[in-house]
Amino acid sequence: MKPSDTFKTAIENYLSAAALNDAAFAQSLAKETKNIESCFNYIFGEVKKTGLCAFDNQEIFDMAVKYYTDDSIAAPNAVKCRAVLNQPAKIDLFTPAPAMPLPISKPENVVTVEPLQKTLTLFDL
Repeated sequence: MKPSDTFKTAIENYLSAAALNDAAFAQSLAKETKNIESCFNYIFGEVKKTGLCAFDNQEIFDMAVKYYTDDSIAAPNAVKCRAVLNQPAKIDLFTPAPAMPLPISKPENVVTVEPLQKTLTLFDL
């Protein structure tokens, strides 16, 4: 399975930033027994095990970090799948939010009120 370029770039950028901020992780990232393609296969395998189809970015990033830091993880088998990276929608202050339909409730018991007194007219006298 070959991940999309945006997915690959997102994972690589996260791992690079983590290595810059953490010297211990930088050593794990530099291991010759680990590589980015095996990292992708590990992530896809873990996702497949869960049976779910949507994950938060941080969940995927944590899987990538775990692959590099856990020495008990061997080179995983390739998984046939497709990875999609969704970008958050841009917020526009001038575009109104889509209207949400309000629930329409039917009145349960309608009570009609009749006047207590009848106004007398000239013809009633």
